[in-house]
Amino acid sequence: MDLVSRLWGQPSLTIVSDPGGLDEQRTPKQAETMVIERDFGDVRLDDYAGVIMAANYTSVRLRYFQPPQQPADAPAVSFFARAMQNAKIVKGALCHGLWILTPRPDLLRGRRVTCHEVVRADVLNAGAVCTPSPEKIVADGDLVTGYSSREVHEFIEAIARVISGRHVERSGDHDSDE
Repeated sequence: MDLVSRLWGQPSLTIVSDPGGLDEQRTPKQAETMVIERDFGDVRLDDYAGVIMAANYTSVRLRYFQPPQQPADAPAVSFFARAMQNAKIVKGALCHGLWILTPRPDLLRGRRVTCHEVVRADVLNAGAVCTPSPEKIVADGDLVTGYSSREVHEFIEAIARVISGRHVERSGDHDSDE
């Protein structure tokens, strides 16, 4: 697993969580940090079985870029768009994560998804079909979406099932060719 982001020309980026709330023992949660040392521009998508767009503020921040003289997408939008164009890569977007694709409606048009209501109008305007799900997880082929960060475990399990199912299919296809 690799953590990838836009590094804005820096060698690394440290992300600090918002600890908010209490843990199971009712004590204040501690902030957690993670260091990211890979930029979107340095990633070869074919090396991955799946890519996941982070939820909440991260996906919002990744939409930022200095507008050029001509229309263009933020690097994170371009990265995820390239992944969306490759059906062999399983894509995951949790909560606000689908917002990264709304500048490219061609990639969401007709796709069954779920997302947080904060981005729902943008996702619908991009042509996606918001699908109710009791589990708050929707898998549409190579795209797995989740309603909010509360469903993170179910979301990751759904992505793993899609990747595993493809691995089994590939193995089965390979074995039958021999």
